[in-house]
Amino acid sequence: MMFEEYENKKRKQISFMKSLLDYGMGLILFFAGLFFLFRNRFALSLNERFPPNDIDTIFGVICLIYGSWRIYRGYKKNYFR
Repeated sequence: MMFEEYENKKRKQISFMKSLLDYGMGLILFFAGLFFLFRNRFALSLNERFPPNDIDTIFGVICLIYGSWRIYRGYKKNYFR
């Protein structure tokens, strides 16, 4: 009985920490994707040195998709099947 309660508590803690990590990394990747997609609209010295091209757009879309998936995974909390 005590062992089951301990295991449930441990799984809840692990699930919470993993979902927190997924939320954090998902938000970072999501905003990085937005930055790469709309980088040409900002007046940055980086744009003068390295002008935006199609690779920035592709990378931005990939970051948006992966960041969204990480946020969704953190929301579902389906770590232990």
